[in-house]
Amino acid sequence: MRINWSAVITGFVVTLVLGFISGMIYAGSDASVAVLHWGTIGILGGLTAGYLVGGRIGSGALHGGIATVFGSLILLVIAAFTTLLFAGVVPMFSMVVLGLLMLAFYAIPGVLGGAIGSWAKSRRTTTEMVGTRA
Repeated sequence: MRINWSAVITGFVVTLVLGFISGMIYAGSDASVAVLHWGTIGILGGLTAGYLVGGRIGSGALHGGIATVFGSLILLVIAAFTTLLFAGVVPMFSMVVLGLLMLAFYAIPGVLGGAIGSWAKSRRTTTEMVGTRA
């Protein structure tokens, strides 16, 4: 399977931008709200990559997963660096370990969003083709 890097990079940028914006806005008060928040970012980033790549659902899921994991990894590196600067080595280490575990949880919504995005594009393309024939 060939990877469409432009779709992955676009999904990555969406994940990165949403992560930055939500990091500035979201203060976080409850664990369930944080999981919903992370899941939404993953689904939207994966949805973007999956929609751009189109094709089969499996292809969209792969591209969505790659895009969200890349975006999450970059945000983890930035967060680790800022934690090191402002809090020290021990908090940074614990945050990195937790962040690496969270990458798997970021991949799941990305895969789901990618599958939905590729399905939606193939459905839209089919509808447009039927409409032009009539």
